[in-house]
Amino acid sequence: MAEEKRILCVGLVCLDVISVVDRYPAEDTDSRCISQRWQRGGNASNTCTVLALLGAPCAFMGSLAPGHAAGFVRDDFQRYEVDLTHVVLHLGCTLPISTVISNSTTGSRTILHAASNLPDVTAADFEQVDLSRFKWIHWEGRNPSEQVKMIERVEEHNQKCPATGRVATSVEVEKPRPELYQLLGYGDVVFVSKDVARDFGFCSAPEAVKGLRRHVKTGATLICAWAEHGADAMGPDGQLVHADAFPPPAVVDTLGAGDTFNAAVILALSRGRPLPEALAYGCQVAGRKCGVQGYDGIV
Repeated sequence: MAEEKRILCVGLVCLDVISVVDRYPAEDTDSRCISQRWQRGGNASNTCTVLALLGAPCAFMGSLAPGHAAGFVRDDFQRYEVDLTHVVLHLGCTLPISTVISNSTTGSRTILHAASNLPDVTAADFEQVDLSRFKWIHWEGRNPSEQVKMIERVEEHNQKCPATGRVATSVEVEKPRPELYQLLGYGDVVFVSKDVARDFGFCSAPEAVKGLRRHVKTGATLICAWAEHGADAMGPDGQLVHADAFPPPAVVDTLGAGDTFNAAVILALSRGRPLPEALAYGCQVAGRKCGVQGYDGIV
């Protein structure tokens, strides 16, 4: 049997310093954590973690800096056997760090992200990627002008090769930043967040996928997850698809639930599963993730 081609995720890796508490602290108070841990973070990075746990060969492309925190991140990638061939090292830069307050009572997560001088990967970096090694490439929306060029390179590749060698593409538009909205028009699959949907004036996932469909390219699939309300999608046939949420017995940790959903949907679609099944699978795996600290307990 031929080796399964990899899924490549392009985007951010950072260090998450997670403090678990039983109630959110009031301002200007002194309280104790239940626990504290370091965890590799960043949307594309988290998506790789979940893909690896679900049994998909995957690779990460992003920027990394030297130093102790970056060493922890690299070791953790390797623990999950994520391919780091296309990581770009920037000497003289520092790794971004997020401070996360995780409320074990409600499952909420509050994130304070400290950006650094670490630049995002560019279209020039992406030129080094051997597209024949991958069956799917996913972009976490970050530097759209560069990412559009990357996606266009994949589209050109697909036009020149047989159907069996084509690379599927997906983009995630999570942050409500107008400069990212140009990415809606790219990718075979487009994930939009609840925050982006609300920024466009929509109050539910069905409204969002119906209202934003005109922004995606012809033939693309648009997906919007809406936490406890599940997820909705619309494929090339224009039919609205819904999947219910799968809440765990107790919500423990929602950090990375969206990245988990994306990973599960991408994996299912990449293996030829129909959209309704892929959407339900995404909700199931995301639900399991919300019931455990971190990711290892989802399988």
